Parts: sequence; C-alpha cells; structure tokens
Amino acid sequence: MGGRGPKRELAEKIAGEITLSDDPGATLRKWRTDFDVSQTDLASELGVSSSVISDYESGRRESPGIGVVSRLVEGLIAIDERRGGDRIRQYGRVLSAGFDSDVVFDLREYATSIPLTRLYDEIDATEIYRGATDRVSGHTVIDSVRAITRLSSDEFFRLYGQSTNRALVFTNVTRGEGVGIALRMVNPTPNAVILHGLEEDDLWEHAVDLARIDGYSLAVTTTPLEGVLENLVTLE
Repeated sequence: MGGRGPKRELAEKIAGEITLSDDPGATLRKWRTDFDVSQTDLASELGVSSSVISDYESGRRESPGIGVVSRLVEGLIAIDERRGGDRIRQYGRVLSAGFDSDVVFDLREYATSIPLTRLYDEIDATEIYRGATDRVSGHTVIDSVRAITRLSSDEFFRLYGQSTNRALVFTNVTRGEGVGIALRMVNPTPNAVILHGLEEDDLWEHAVDLARIDGYSLAVTTTPLEGVLENLVTLE
C-alpha cells in the first residue's frame, strides 16, 4: 500500500472512478448512497446548496473537474469519519486481505462467535438448509461472478479471512449454481452460504444437495446490498 492508509486509498479510488466514468453524476450518486450520506448533508459539509449536488448527479451541471471531485470525495470521507469510520474500515479490511473492492465488499471478524440466526435476522435471510454448525465468527460479502471468474483457488480460500467459521454472502447471483460448484472445489467449506438477490423459488435445484454434501447452511435474501452491508456493521 506504499505507506498510504485506507482513507487515502479509498479517496483516490472514488475520485478516479468518478473522473473516468462515462456518467460521473451517476457514479457520484452511487458512492454517496453507499456512504449513506444525503445530498443535503454532503452539501452542508462543502458549504454549498443541495441543488449543486443534485445538479452534478443529474448531469444538469457539466461534469465536475478533478478539483471539485476531490472536494466531494473529501466531504464523504469526513462525514464517514465523524460517524465512526465504518466505510473506511470496511474498505481497509478488504484491502489488507488483498482483494479489490469490486470483488469483496466486506470482510469482517467478530469479537466472539454469534448464532447464525442472528446474522439471518440482520439481513432478513431465509434458511433453506441447516448445516452442521449454527454459529459463525465472521462474514465475507462477495460479488459471485467476479470472484468465480477472477480469483484463483488460493485467492478464493482467502475469502475465509481468519477462519472458515464464517458466512460467505454471495451477491450477483442468478440461481446459485456457480457458487455451489465453486465451493465444491475448495476445502474446507464455510459454516454458511447466503445467496443474495434471489427468492427460494429461483434457487438452483441441486443447491441444497451440495450444501448437504459439504455440510454448510444455505440461505437466501433479497435485502438490497446497501442494506445488507449497513446491517452487518452491527455484528462487529
């Protein structure tokens, strides 16, 4: 990381994405909502009217230059710091584990193991199959397509963080087929797998069979990703 902390790394990543985007306003809006910052709060932080932020995001103002982008990003970072720095820490954990933040959205270890049902409750997940163990000591939230297509088997194993006693939450899932097959190639398997973005009726017909063979609990949730990441903070 060249001596730079996660705050600087994150600021540079956001600024780069906005500046290089085909739709800078939409990219700014994506990051602002990811930080759970309202247009009004960001405008207040920068000492401008909320209509200025709205105009940038909607494209009514011409694309902001790098100076304006830097101010916008620093505003988001400053607000997050005052709130306790959840987003900065989240990004730092992903970086320190050696992953890109578009592959792994969050990687967290808990102070003590917790009942799996508590994690389910936080993200409104429905359990489809109960595995061999009913407690977890951490979670990793992963983009399933990017993980499967870009990670080697060694990198895939690093998704477990400090322990396989955890829940792997896979987003960008259509039926869960790819996730189930990928987990067959990795040993040991996690305590729980949660497939994000699909209903139980849409689940691949063999998903439960693979969960039973490998002994992990299997659940699904349709809670929006922003809500999943926000609610999982409470498990720290």
